[in-house]
Amino acid sequence: MEASKVIHAFYTDDEVLLDAVKEVKAAHHHIEEVFCPFPVHGLDKAMGLAPTRIAITAFFYGITGLAFAIWMTNYIMIEDWPMDIGGKPSFSWIENMPSFVPIIFELTVFFAAHLMVITFYMRSRIWPFKDAENPDPRTTDDHFLMEIPVNNNEEALVSLLAKTGAVEINIVDKH
Repeated sequence: MEASKVIHAFYTDDEVLLDAVKEVKAAHHHIEEVFCPFPVHGLDKAMGLAPTRIAITAFFYGITGLAFAIWMTNYIMIEDWPMDIGGKPSFSWIENMPSFVPIIFELTVFFAAHLMVITFYMRSRIWPFKDAENPDPRTTDDHFLMEIPVNNNEEALVSLLAKTGAVEINIVDKH
């Protein structure tokens, strides 16, 4: 695997970073990644990232939980072990549905939340005991880092980044 050079441009203000990302994208440079200590509103749009589809998966996971809850309440309370509770016999699921609403709601939320978190971790490739991929520990405290690959345009890129307000510019080998 061949090492490639990248430029790490550090910023200390989120608004300056956002403006810098817009300028770098306007100059037709590819931004590999931006590391931030907190979410920056509008950064994904400025970088040109596609919108997330996690909400769509959450909807389908909720539908799965709803279907499971309906099947489970019907099987347990109507088919497998029907009970006469308070003089209300279990003849059909629809007659007893109001008493199943809390169970149905909780299982819908449970499935949506847990499967969405698992999907997020799998999509982000965040596994248990995985080493952090953060290139500089300052980005977890008070600095923002923009990582840009160098493609024989090192001088032009460094001067552009200096104009955008970068407080530190480093050229490193990425393995």
